[in-house]
Amino acid sequence: MITIHYARHRVGIAMLSMLLFVFNLNAQSAEEQIKTLLAVQSEAWNTGDIDGFMEGYLPTDDLHFLGSGGLTAGWHATLERYKQRYPDQQTMGQLSFDLKEITRRTKDVYTVIGKFHLSRHELDDMEGFFLLVLQKIKGDWKIVADSTH
Repeated sequence: MITIHYARHRVGIAMLSMLLFVFNLNAQSAEEQIKTLLAVQSEAWNTGDIDGFMEGYLPTDDLHFLGSGGLTAGWHATLERYKQRYPDQQTMGQLSFDLKEITRRTKDVYTVIGKFHLSRHELDDMEGFFLLVLQKIKGDWKIVADSTH
């Protein structure tokens, strides 16, 4: 009887811990969630994981990327653009973001203005500015438009 009670107690603590974890995730402000998304993107980029980096983008044809090469429409086209432009870890370098402004436009739409910097060994560093439009879709923030120059 004590063993069953102890086991139920352990299950209760585990469930409580999980609920607190989920609550803490939900308690994050939209700004914190967006910063987390961008940090995860940066980490993926810095390990050479373009596919992981792309998880922050809306995975549909509705995604728009505007860069120095013009407009790219759609998630797959944007992924291919990144893979062509950054074919290896050396070209990708180490990415860092300097977020200048995160602005709420509506309950489920935010914009982010920032600066990116790519530190690259044996290649010129790259840097520029970006404007992202993020939308909360099915509980997750996704980049729906990206203008990076």
